[in-house]
Amino acid sequence: MSDIHEGHTALGDVAARTLANATKTVPMMGIITPRWLVHLLQWVPVEAGIYRVNKVKDESAITVDCSARDERELPQTFVDYEEWGREYMLSAVNTVVDVHTRVSDLYSSPHNQIREQLRLTIEIVKERQESELINNAEYGLINNVAKTQRIKTLAGPPTPDDLDELISKVWKEPAFFLAHPAAIAAFGRECTRRGVPPPTVSLFGAQFITWRGIPVIPSDKIRVNKGKTSIILLRTGESRQGVVGLFQPNLPGEQSMGLSVRFMGINHKAIASYLVSLYCSLAVLTDDALAVLDDVDVSKYHDYQPKYTK
Repeated sequence: MSDIHEGHTALGDVAARTLANATKTVPMMGIITPRWLVHLLQWVPVEAGIYRVNKVKDESAITVDCSARDERELPQTFVDYEEWGREYMLSAVNTVVDVHTRVSDLYSSPHNQIREQLRLTIEIVKERQESELINNAEYGLINNVAKTQRIKTLAGPPTPDDLDELISKVWKEPAFFLAHPAAIAAFGRECTRRGVPPPTVSLFGAQFITWRGIPVIPSDKIRVNKGKTSIILLRTGESRQGVVGLFQPNLPGEQSMGLSVRFMGINHKAIASYLVSLYCSLAVLTDDALAVLDDVDVSKYHDYQPKYTK
């Protein structure tokens, strides 16, 4: 018997794999999240990239009367508007995807290289969109809270009392809390400590904890700095004078709401380029549509072991 067969009675795994095809997945990326905020907002199409929020100048000046059974003169009033409401401009998240034609021509089986490059890039663009909706200095939720709608925790960790205070600020049809997963875990610990485990609700096929019937939605785009973060509560929708997302409709090369992909051509180095653009913004229609709980401590844990005494 020759040496190459010594110790073997059948074909080995290593040799067999030379004739086998591995089943390959599409590229995976760990930073992709569900982006629940984008799903839960009402989105309003915007003409010419501008959205103006008009408000009443002095609401207290509007007078009405509950008439008695007499012929007294009725009050006279009118509703005055602000001469120029706040205007929100759409912002753009842009990038250019470059793919060498040799790569896309030769290595697009079983998965198309251009399609996968664009798919992953679009995911990154949408992740940035959610981050901007929360943190953008001009229109983000965190930076558009009225002073009267910003509160701090009572003792550091997020307690049921703290979330109740938030509800008192957004009491007209609150839609959902928005919090970092670490803040949700911290709130769960405080509920466990008090013996009031929060119930859950199913949305989009996923389970969320609730407080007072309001779902607590996770987003890792809310920043945690030195163990402190914020929890947001908002009302949504134009008809409810809440928070709305803004997007530009009917874009050239539109792939989804506010998102377009356009082919830019092939250069002299045989590199094909694709422009990926997403136009969006966010508007808070009234002050009481949004409130934030600041200084939320996510680092505190409790000892749940029972203590015995002699």
